[in-house]
Amino acid sequence: MGSNSALTVLVLGLIVTGVVRSAPFSFQGGSRGNGTAERRSWETLYSRSLARVPGEKREINRDSDYLMGIKRLRRLYCNVGIGFHIQVLPDGRITGVHNENRYSLLEISPVGERGVVTIFGVRSGLFVAMNRRGKLYGSSHYNSECKFRERLLANNYNAYESVVYPRMFIGLSKNGKTKRGNRVSPATTVTHFLPRI
Repeated sequence: MGSNSALTVLVLGLIVTGVVRSAPFSFQGGSRGNGTAERRSWETLYSRSLARVPGEKREINRDSDYLMGIKRLRRLYCNVGIGFHIQVLPDGRITGVHNENRYSLLEISPVGERGVVTIFGVRSGLFVAMNRRGKLYGSSHYNSECKFRERLLANNYNAYESVVYPRMFIGLSKNGKTKRGNRVSPATTVTHFLPRI
């Protein structure tokens, strides 16, 4: 019993000492000391408290946005070839582009059942759609070919499967061209997209 009490006191003492040493402000005699260093220390602690563990905040937000059905402005990045973002051009073509541009900004919105989304080109004003042959095109009107099932993959990427044509996925080739949805599967990286802000 005595040794347990002594151990508890020792642990509490170490914790208090650590807290005092890591305090971002100095309160000695009301002086501020080195304000710039203290401000940086405070900002670092504050940002760490927001981020917690690296990557943790991103995953929590990503999953909760997905589960809650929140509209998201994102760029869909595929790590194939030199790496491409999907872009929706005003003429209805959908291609991959290496560098982000105004046509690669997309709005991913929930529709109907959980996990079903539309992908809308903000600048072009066109929806990403897939026809029965698995070809992607930009549609000026929302229709059943504009609905995709957003699947969260184990590698933190997403795959987008046509709702109306099951087992057909959005995919990009190593040259940034769209691939036919019936010639790809989520087992290949050409269908893996990372939603980026």
